[in-house]
Amino acid sequence: MFNQWSSLAHTLIAGSLGYILIIFLLRISGKRTLSKWNSFDFVVTIAFGSILASLLLSKSTSLAQAVLGFGLLVLYQFGLTWLAVRSEIVQKLIKAKPTLLFYEGQFLQNLLQQERVAEGEVLAAIRNQGIGSLNQVDAVILETDGSFSVIQDLQGSSALRDVEGFKNRDSR
Repeated sequence: MFNQWSSLAHTLIAGSLGYILIIFLLRISGKRTLSKWNSFDFVVTIAFGSILASLLLSKSTSLAQAVLGFGLLVLYQFGLTWLAVRSEIVQKLIKAKPTLLFYEGQFLQNLLQQERVAEGEVLAAIRNQGIGSLNQVDAVILETDGSFSVIQDLQGSSALRDVEGFKNRDSR
């Protein structure tokens, strides 16, 4: 039932300290560290959980190793996002572009296929917004975090300037 009391003590002490340290590191590193803006943010979030799990369940992972792992992830994430904000080249390398999937009553089949999104997923996103008719929707966009934006009024459409597939459409 119980391996050894020392294993349980290790989990209790190292896990508690690791938890406190991860909260501290996340707090000082800012909101962006655990955001859901791109795949790199997702990887960092998963890696945090993996390091914490290793610390909790493996005696071979020391608290110092876990803290170093957490610290490296925060440092790399901070560095990468700092570079991305200042360099369009880095931003293009690490961030996907939002993609137009539905425009003025028409599904954009080539972009749906490119993004591997089924029409049913777009319809579900529209229904989730409480909209029952495609005639009420001007555009649906697959955002960089995998969520859908349903646009009912494209007046001006300046918020769509970075959306793949929109530049080819007529401007309003």
